[in-house]
Amino acid sequence: MTLDRDKVEQARALIGGRSMSEVIDVALGRLIRAERLRRDVEAYASQPLTEDELALVDLQPSLDLGDDDVDYDALYGVP
Repeated sequence: MTLDRDKVEQARALIGGRSMSEVIDVALGRLIRAERLRRDVEAYASQPLTEDELALVDLQPSLDLGDDDVDYDALYGVP
């Protein structure tokens, strides 16, 4: 295996790695997660939204935390 040692050193410094093996392990883990996420996003983007999903876009959100007894003004100084 041939590696660009300058890239390995830059990566080691960025992640605080102790060894080349650790840097490569972290890099491969991040590459795998990023590629899986990219493929998931691509798969979702290729599917058109259903009528039910489109209906959700127009709904107004309602927020009721059921915490009327909490005094947020006193806790956070909100005027």
